[in-house]
This record gives sequence, structure tokens and C-alpha cells, in this order.
Amino acid sequence: MAWIRYSLYFLFLTLVLWALTWLEVTYPGSLQLQVFVNPADIRGTSEYSVLEMIQPLIIAVCGLLMGWVALRYPSQRPLAFPFGGLAIAFFIRELDYFLDRYIADNFWQVLLGITAALVIAYTVRHRKRLQVTLARIWPSPGLMLMFAGAFVLFSFVRLVGHEPLWQAIMGDGYMRVVKLALEEFIELLGYFFWLMGSIEYALQVRATAARDPQPAAVRRRQTRLGRRS
Repeated sequence: MAWIRYSLYFLFLTLVLWALTWLEVTYPGSLQLQVFVNPADIRGTSEYSVLEMIQPLIIAVCGLLMGWVALRYPSQRPLAFPFGGLAIAFFIRELDYFLDRYIADNFWQVLLGITAALVIAYTVRHRKRLQVTLARIWPSPGLMLMFAGAFVLFSFVRLVGHEPLWQAIMGDGYMRVVKLALEEFIELLGYFFWLMGSIEYALQVRATAARDPQPAAVRRRQTRLGRRS
């Protein structure tokens, strides 16, 4: 039942956030929200933090769910493929620091550009099927949760986590670690929204297929044959 799932989401997210805050309060610095990689580094990075390690795992689960939908339910492929591609793009973006540091500078941008091009090309090519697919699944609580996650990740965290904003708020007492901590926790929330949306979307697709397993084209064809007979 939906209310049980949402209660479990609430409990799980609360437990994770409680564990993260407890860890930092009990063992200050354990979340590694600002790591200085060398003596010349005066800004520090949050890429080694526990939060940054959790985020790619969440994205990977979302991508696997979209892959499962695309393989199991072909009628939802025009929607599942772009969402899966977006999960891959998120995954690459979260690993940008390590790709630049250990492989090649700006290598992540090349991977991201290739992924974006493939997703755009697929979406444009199948835009009519995408409209039909959306019409079948809408309204969708899962897609709304994914939209909320996208808003948090693409808009809210970029504006609220803007460094000049916190420099203006904190003035001479500005500490970059505060900005990094806020940004990473907000990003984690956005990815949790995306995860909940992916789960709800996959469950809705399965339930819809169980109620109406035949594609619309097959049903129309059978209706025409019945009329002719």
C-alpha cells in the first residue's frame, strides 16, 4: 500500500540523516566536508565526504530501476531511456573531481557531452512515442517526485549554495565549510527525491502493465478485427 511505502521512505530518510548528523557531532570532521588535498590547497573540497559517496550509489540504483523498466516494459522505453540517461549524466557529474584528477582534465565533460547527445538524439527521434508514453502513465506520483528532485538539484541547490550568497550573509565570519555542508545535504535530499520517484515510477509501470498488459495498438487491432467479423 502507498501509505506504507511513504512511511518507510520517511523512516529511512530520517534514519540516514540522523546517522550522518550523529556521526559529525560525535566525531567532528568525520564527514570530511572540507578536505585539503595538498598544502597549496586553500579552498578545500567536499568530494571525499561520506555524503558524496552516498550520492553515486543512489544514482546507480535509479539508473538500474530505469534499465529494468526499459527492458521489462517496452511501452515505457521512450520515457525510461531518457531518465536512465539522465541518471548516467548525474553519475558522471558526481565523479567529475576524480575523473579530472586521476584520468584527464575535463574528461568528465567529454563523457557528459556524449551521454547528453545520445539522450537528446533518442528523445527527438522518439518524441511521438514519448508523448504517448507520458499520456499512458500520467498523472504519476513518481514523476512528480523526480521533478521535485530535479528542481532541488538543478535550481535550488545552485542558488542557495551559491558562495557569494553565504559570503554576503556571514560577512567577515564566512567559512567555506558551512557552504559546502549546506550544499551537500541539499544535494542528498534532491537525490533521495529522485530515488523515491524512480521507485514509485517503476511500481506504477508494473501495476499499469498488470491491469492492462496489451499495448494500445494491439487492442485497437483486435477491436477492428472484431468489427469486421
